[in-house]
Amino acid sequence: MSISTALKVLGIILILPGIIILVQTFFPVIWNELDYQINTSQGQFALKREIKPLDKNFGIVIPKIRANAKIIPYVDPYNEKQYQVVLTKGIAHAQWTAYPGELGNVFLFSHSSVNFYEAQRYNSVFYLLDKMEKGDEIDLYLNGNKFRYLVTDKKTVDASEVKYLSGDPSKKTVTLMTCWPPGTTFKRLLVIGEMVEEDQLTLP
Repeated sequence: MSISTALKVLGIILILPGIIILVQTFFPVIWNELDYQINTSQGQFALKREIKPLDKNFGIVIPKIRANAKIIPYVDPYNEKQYQVVLTKGIAHAQWTAYPGELGNVFLFSHSSVNFYEAQRYNSVFYLLDKMEKGDEIDLYLNGNKFRYLVTDKKTVDASEVKYLSGDPSKKTVTLMTCWPPGTTFKRLLVIGEMVEEDQLTLP
């Protein structure tokens, strides 16, 4: 084997892991995007198909982006070691923030992480949060009760901003947060909603 051929083979060997990492990192993004586009092309009926919550004791369903996950309560958002473990099981609920139906802000987050394998697991539920618009529905479940929130705002903020944890203590709100862009930790994407009081339902 000539030196030039050996160098080409070595180059391919070195490039291949990088390609695998890119595919592993962004496959969930592409898959969720394709699924969303297919549902959208089928009209509002497809987007409004009933979604059975994974967890009625503490869970979240976002019909527009077909998100459906268990919520893990009372997680310290400043303790990376703790929340990275939690995010392998579901969405994290920030400690000291409200629970569904209470006055105050229910703060829920799903982070990207420091490597491709963790990023693909941790952030897939909220990958499509950027599709959310004012008036879109967010359903939270707690102890067999359903609480309906409607989106009022969406914004991208610096990772250092923490004021959105508390929200407005005089209102019943929810804030969904994920790292942005997907698979990075550069910014934070926030989707904020306010509860519709008359839509609290007791589930069978």
